Amino acid sequence: MEDLTKKDLELIEKASEAIIKNYDKINYNHTVAVAMRCKGGKIYTGVNVYSLHGACAEIIAIGSAITDGEREFECLVAVGGENGEKILPPCGNCRQFILDYAPNCKVIIDIENKLKKITVKELLPFAYSATN
Repeated sequence: MEDLTKKDLELIEKASEAIIKNYDKINYNHTVAVAMRCKGGKIYTGVNVYSLHGACAEIIAIGSAITDGEREFECLVAVGGENGEKILPPCGNCRQFILDYAPNCKVIIDIENKLKKITVKELLPFAYSATN
């Protein structure tokens, strides 16, 4: 685990900005936002989308970065709440997805009311990998 840097705090701010713009308190279609920083410093955001086959915000943000040509991911954070006040850990499916696409990515999570960075491999020990 690592302490957060100024860049990490900026990532949280970007995720909060995304959820503030998109939070849907009527239908709850958009309740989580993610900000992901790539190795070159560019930040991509995404919000979750609900439908019959919805997608989590992590998948949207990673897909957006990949579409833009990014392949090296440094850190991501998910936030929830109308103003992005909650730091959320990725769900199990997203942990696997992040591991598959960004195995060296760090994830900001709340551990006993302290924000820390942790590797996705630490979040998903003994994970399945197509390359094993």
